[in-house]
Amino acid sequence: MNFIAAIWGALGVSALLVIAIMRLAPRAQEAINSGLTTFQWIALVVFAIFMVVAEGYRGFQKKFSPRTAARVHYLFHNTTPLRFLLAPLFCMGYFHSNRKIKIIVTSLTLGIILLIAIISFCPAPWRGIIDFGVVLGLSYGQLSFIYFLFVVFTKKDHGFSPEMGEE
Repeated sequence: MNFIAAIWGALGVSALLVIAIMRLAPRAQEAINSGLTTFQWIALVVFAIFMVVAEGYRGFQKKFSPRTAARVHYLFHNTTPLRFLLAPLFCMGYFHSNRKIKIIVTSLTLGIILLIAIISFCPAPWRGIIDFGVVLGLSYGQLSFIYFLFVVFTKKDHGFSPEMGEE
C-alpha cells in the first residue's frame, strides 16, 4: 500500500504539471508560428527567462520540488487511508502540513486561478507569449521534481523537510 500511495502521489503531481504543459504548448507554438514582430520576440525571450528563473528555479527547484518529493518519501513510510486516497493533494501540502505551507499552497492555487482568468482575455499573440514562458517554467519544474524524487529515494539523509504539521 505504501508503494502504491507514493506512486499515486508522485504521478498525480506530475500529471497536473504535464497536463498544464500540454494544454498551453499548442497556444505557445501558435504564437511563435504567427510571425512575431521584433518587439514581440524580445518580449517572448525576456518573459521566458523571467519564468524559468522565477517559476522554474525559485518556485520549483528551491521550494516546491524538494518539499513535495520529501512528502512523497514521507508518504511512502507513513501511509494512512486518507493520505492514500488523496496522495497528490497530501504531497503538494494541502493537508497534514504546517500552517505556513497550507497558506502558501492555498494562496498559490487561488492566485493561479485568478491569473488564468485574467490571461484568458489577452489577445493573440500575447497570450501565446505568456504561455510559452509558463510552459518553460512548468517544464523546468517537472524536471526538478523528478530529480528531487530520485534524490529522496536514493540518499539516506537527503536533508529535505516534508514540513509536516498537525496530523
